[in-house]
Amino acid sequence: MLRSPVETGLDKPTRPWQYLLEQRSDIQNLGEVFVSFKHYVGGVWRELGTESSPVFDPATGQEIARCPVIDQAGLELAVQSATAGFEKWRRVPAFDRRAILHRAAASLRNRADRIAALITSEQGKPLAQARAEAMAGADIIEWCADECVRAYGREIPSRDQRILQSSIREPIGPVAAFTPWNFPINQAVRKLAASLAAGCSIILKGPEETPSSVVELVQAFLDGGIEPEAINLVFGVPAAVSTFLISHPSVRKISFTGSTAVGKELAALAGRHMKRMTMELGGHSPALVFDDADLHSAVSILGANKFRNAGQTCVSPTRFLVQEQAYEQFLSGFDAIAASFKIGAGTDAETTLGPLANSRRVDAMKMLVDDAVAQGATLHRGGRRAGNAGYFFEPTILTDVPLNARIMSEEPFGPIALIQKMPDEASMISEANRLPYALAAYAYTKDSGRILRLRDQLEAGMVSVNHHGVGLPETPFGGIKDSGYGSEGGSEALEAYQNVKFVSVLAA
Repeated sequence: MLRSPVETGLDKPTRPWQYLLEQRSDIQNLGEVFVSFKHYVGGVWRELGTESSPVFDPATGQEIARCPVIDQAGLELAVQSATAGFEKWRRVPAFDRRAILHRAAASLRNRADRIAALITSEQGKPLAQARAEAMAGADIIEWCADECVRAYGREIPSRDQRILQSSIREPIGPVAAFTPWNFPINQAVRKLAASLAAGCSIILKGPEETPSSVVELVQAFLDGGIEPEAINLVFGVPAAVSTFLISHPSVRKISFTGSTAVGKELAALAGRHMKRMTMELGGHSPALVFDDADLHSAVSILGANKFRNAGQTCVSPTRFLVQEQAYEQFLSGFDAIAASFKIGAGTDAETTLGPLANSRRVDAMKMLVDDAVAQGATLHRGGRRAGNAGYFFEPTILTDVPLNARIMSEEPFGPIALIQKMPDEASMISEANRLPYALAAYAYTKDSGRILRLRDQLEAGMVSVNHHGVGLPETPFGGIKDSGYGSEGGSEALEAYQNVKFVSVLAA
């Protein structure tokens, strides 16, 4: 049996499968390579259950690994571990937690090349984007580390000199966190770093499609010196794992990143058990480009961010609302950006657009494009699967898309841009706010008065004007309406994992 990346101890690989091939140098077809991962529960990497699910390379469609499926007994063990770990970890002074987390960040940076190779092999994004994700994860850990020593309480002036009134913050308890496959490090590290910095223990349900990089992430925290029982990693059937953990009386906090449909189901379940929740759900981000915008900047920034990670990004700009006088120039420039992407496996140094995560995403893209065209939209570019192997889809531009097309109301989560000609500011804001999704919104204009109006009138958890300024560790990240509630990042990051306790003392 091939060993897991944690067990091999290899230094930074020069290619994604170096650590897999070190014992099997005779293998010519990477589709023949299978590696198994383990759960981390109770301070030990272990097998918990007899089932496993396949992991595919999206560039080839070949099975490359097996991911374990935890059973109910294993989940109960994970809860017991998190409960015991919480009692130990919560008592570690904030200054010591900060030092441990800084060491974890350093370990993650040291693992960045290996993690990038693993992300690319399982998720598909180009190696440069995968490495940037790993390095950004270290920044997030460091931000949360420094915030944990600033989790201040406050003294409240009393009406009686003999009474001392104060408000203090305490860790909420064991956390159950659920993360997706599109950014396996970025999404997991936000929950791990914030909860642990706050003094909570955590059970992370990692993404079965992209497990190996999350295994490495957890190992980085262990390298830093985290209380072993305070961090637990499990993989399994999403519905079974979420139902068990959310319903368990020992779990006190839920954090979920994923689709709105699933998020609503989990929120309803958590509500029945009075569990605190953070929900970062789907988006369908508008990008408003006005006549007075710097069009070169708008085209360059929006084009790069539309097709980053093959459009599989919750804050990806999707509905491009362009004022009439700027429309033709913007469309021409954006078309040139779309044409410039080189489609291919993320391991190829020249690739700038990797595959979609799975065959279901390819089918979804084709269905949405066909429906839009049937409803009267113009297919300006792309709209087809690329190649005969793997899960590639062409950069696609649709124009004149009617509101009754499904793609105008359903997040494509892929490399499709909808570019609409709009008459004026009022109509652009109205269309931007039309949907129940409200994660991020973008705008490009030089009019300072308009910028203030956009700040006040755009309905979104994050608004970025004249640049792409969302997702930094020091800024809050989250949506409103059907895009969720609560924030990850910024000074708000730790608040979601803390209780506020009011204490009133009458002096003897």
